[in-house]
Amino acid sequence: MSHMPCLDGNEAVARVAYRLNEVIAIYPITPASPMGEWADTWSDEGKPNLWGSVPAVVELQGEGGAAGTVHGALQAGALTTTFTASQGLLLMIPNLYRWAGELAPVVVHVAGRALAAQGLSIFGDHSDAMACRATGCAILTSASVQEAGDFAAIATAATLNGRVPFLHLFDGFRTSHEIQKVEAIPDRVLQELIPEEAIRAHRHRSLTPERPVLRGTAQNPDVYFQGREAVNPFTDALARHVSAAMDHFAALTGRAYRPYDYEGPADAERVVVLMGSACETAVATAARLVEQGERVGVLKVRLFRPLVAAGLVEALPPSTRAIAVLDRCKEPGAAGEPLYMDVVTAIAEQWRLRHGDAPLPQVVGGRYGLGSKEFTPAMANAVLANLAAPQPQNHFTVGIHDDLTDTSLPVDESFCIDSSDEVRAVFYGLGSDGTVGANKNTIKIIGEHTPLFAQGYFVYDSKKSGSLTVSHLRFGPRPIQAPYLIEHPTLVAVHQWDFISQLDVLKGLVPGGTLLLNSPFEPAVTWRELPAGVRKQVRQLGLKVWQINADQVARDAGMGGRINTVMQAAFFAVSGVLPRAEALERSREAIRHSYSRKGEAVVRMNLAALDASLAALHSLDAEALEAQMAEAPPVQHPASPTVSERLKEAP
Repeated sequence: MSHMPCLDGNEAVARVAYRLNEVIAIYPITPASPMGEWADTWSDEGKPNLWGSVPAVVELQGEGGAAGTVHGALQAGALTTTFTASQGLLLMIPNLYRWAGELAPVVVHVAGRALAAQGLSIFGDHSDAMACRATGCAILTSASVQEAGDFAAIATAATLNGRVPFLHLFDGFRTSHEIQKVEAIPDRVLQELIPEEAIRAHRHRSLTPERPVLRGTAQNPDVYFQGREAVNPFTDALARHVSAAMDHFAALTGRAYRPYDYEGPADAERVVVLMGSACETAVATAARLVEQGERVGVLKVRLFRPLVAAGLVEALPPSTRAIAVLDRCKEPGAAGEPLYMDVVTAIAEQWRLRHGDAPLPQVVGGRYGLGSKEFTPAMANAVLANLAAPQPQNHFTVGIHDDLTDTSLPVDESFCIDSSDEVRAVFYGLGSDGTVGANKNTIKIIGEHTPLFAQGYFVYDSKKSGSLTVSHLRFGPRPIQAPYLIEHPTLVAVHQWDFISQLDVLKGLVPGGTLLLNSPFEPAVTWRELPAGVRKQVRQLGLKVWQINADQVARDAGMGGRINTVMQAAFFAVSGVLPRAEALERSREAIRHSYSRKGEAVVRMNLAALDASLAALHSLDAEALEAQMAEAPPVQHPASPTVSERLKEAP
């Protein structure tokens, strides 16, 4: 098996972009900043690109400066890239028109993010890239961490061959910050994929006194129109370059993509058309419905600009009777959102040419997922159910309750496609107790050292340190197609006792599941101190309850309030994801790797905490403790330290 690291989308893209460029102009903006941070770190370390030189990573004072630097480097014949999102991308729009008009080969990697409208949002949708669709740049969208890394390479090959600049779009946070087990792209694949002849041609077009050319003129009415249309042959040819790059990539890696990828039965009658991470949710949902006898499918749009109407329509089954087009943006006042309008036009112009006398399908459009609003299988099911109605609702929303204009589709929240052989774990922690770091280590331990697939996603409070973090981890025997929060966990770990009474931590926990508590009390007192509603749910659901005084174990080991190592050991002990002995040995390796640069004393503290954790872990017998509590008098116990007190103890 090839090496399969666990990466988030930003690192997967940065690994490829760094190796394929010589100049990287950056300016930080959430959620794209980590791509620039990775590139800057590697450049400082002297890490070479594919051709043995160290890329020049230049941080500017704003996105305009970054875009100007990209433009200048391209004119000098350098292989160049940048990373951005949201308002940052919009500040580059004037340059995007110039790059496209001058046929400059470049890929801008965009972690798609909402634009500030009625309020600022740092979270993900497609508003930014959609605002650039008239620039003349190609827009290629990836739907997962694996695709984000793959498409970074494919877009680079296509832009060099096609001379049209690319925006490589992937969903901010949902893909950029999601950790997945992926197949890495080795240097030999990139060396085969990237066209050396096209690189030489790009260098030959550089501005130099040795080959003087006239470029960047002002044009009058006698020639501007003609010059604007002169880009047509390049735009028309671009889809062929993208397809060729995808085919070449498939031959090298076995991972096959197409500009318009249909998944589903050949006789499907209802089809959802969309792009980005929601494709994964829609495909998994449709597959479950097909198992139940429904004729539904999904068309994944990868090449949004240029939109090749013939290719899109040809990818649809001739049996298609109704289409729902989902846009992750809003265009107020328009006849419809961008992808919807393109599909309506494509169907009107190409259906008869591609599918003969097959009846023209009805097309409706809807909005979803703005500002990282969840898009779940239940919502995908609602979209497909709407298509089965005699008169499907058009211009709908899904995922919110629109009580102003009544656009919302009804959603059956009980619809679920979770696998029975998958571990789904939700961890409630504090933004400085090490929970997130421990869970990232857990993903690497399981994902990189076992055949299991892994996924991690982390929800932070905007205040970060000292506030709530919720980690969502999935582990299973197959690739995980679930870019949405866990709704039905098999395990819940509560790393701070206070959360038991503040949050509904048992929400959705499956019957027979596991509850892991960090408790400051002895087992009998822990049971007594649980809210009555929690105790009742534990008994009704038949939950397995474990407790550990992680704060005490951490303090005894000299680690203050850092309970990450203790709770990680407890998770491995109670989850059964790995055999306990193997899990602990992997944890020891991870501790040595993670903390060796902080000194041997820190390594020893963490190893001591790990070894002490299992002895401090106790199983609670709910029925016995409930009976005991009914008979026993009230127990006096010392007050547990407050959150602020625990944080002050952290080293």
